[in-house]
Amino acid sequence: MRRAKSDGGGTITFFLALGAGRQTCRLATTYQTQKQAFSYLQKHRTEFERIARTRLTSGELEDGIVVLSML
Repeated sequence: MRRAKSDGGGTITFFLALGAGRQTCRLATTYQTQKQAFSYLQKHRTEFERIARTRLTSGELEDGIVVLSML
């Protein structure tokens, strides 16, 4: 995972590094602020990367984006 940006509220978009490429991933949380959502993403980064890679491999994409939710 390289960079993360907020889409507003508790949704964070981040990019999963795949060699020279990047895959857009979106994490929806129940947090009210972007800061809280970003902190949650950082705390569980390794697990979210694993889940995102699994979903990407199995083709579970929504409009080309890996969509994740809270653990």
